[in-house]
Amino acid sequence: MTGVLLVDKPEGTTSAGVIRALKPRLGRAKAGHLGTLDPFASGLLPLCLGEATKVARYLLVEEKAYEGTIRLGTATDTLDRTGTPVDTAPVPALAQAALDALAARFTGRQQQVPPMYSALKRDGVPLYALARRGLEVERAPREITIDRLELVLRAPDRIDFRLVCSKGTYVRVLAADLGRALDTRAHLERLRRTRVGAFRVEDATALEALLALAPAAALPALAVREALAGYPAFAAPSPEALERLRRGQQEPLVHLPAPLLDPAGNVAAIIEAAGARPAWRLVRLLCDTVS
Repeated sequence: MTGVLLVDKPEGTTSAGVIRALKPRLGRAKAGHLGTLDPFASGLLPLCLGEATKVARYLLVEEKAYEGTIRLGTATDTLDRTGTPVDTAPVPALAQAALDALAARFTGRQQQVPPMYSALKRDGVPLYALARRGLEVERAPREITIDRLELVLRAPDRIDFRLVCSKGTYVRVLAADLGRALDTRAHLERLRRTRVGAFRVEDATALEALLALAPAAALPALAVREALAGYPAFAAPSPEALERLRRGQQEPLVHLPAPLLDPAGNVAAIIEAAGARPAWRLVRLLCDTVS
């Protein structure tokens, strides 16, 4: 089984838990997700299956879109609603114009400090494991990009948001930072991922519906070519050239810097620039059965 399966993850389930739940349907096929969603969050969780795991690193860097709600007045240790309250502050009277100005301030490239409750590691130990022991360590800030941020006042202590951001952005940290910028405290109350690159949650299938499929029914996975539709593609020069590629020979790639298609139109290989010269190298060779 090969392809990209778009799952609409429910709240209360881990990303790894989605894969475990589908494992009886996947059999021996490898599976990996394109970006973890916190257990309390819902929304789009693309899964790369089988040979499609070889192109996961290209899809992982795509921008992501979210919607959700920020609760003002209380900070939690996890920066979301699942955590323990650690601080409170009065919520000032807010006007929509002030939120529009704040959204503009937080749009663009910026530095963000990862949260302690994250899977990042320090000396091989996940930060969340240290946080659960009551420890806090210094974390180096990372550059992220907020491409679009919309803030809408829903209630005196709640802000709805829509967000388009780069890989590596922690929405929980953004919520806490916005709270401090409003001279109060905040945590993430609700989060739903709506897009990963070109994949949209509207095209995803709820986990419950996938689990309810008949045993003989095929999973609605996208073909690798569909998943890489945003990349330029070139047909292989000839069946002989494609066969040489499968034997590890690089010469046919000289003028083909892109996903390489076999005679049937399926993705056969991923190619990228190699060094400063206009040369290219094979970085992922997919098997004959990829579709």
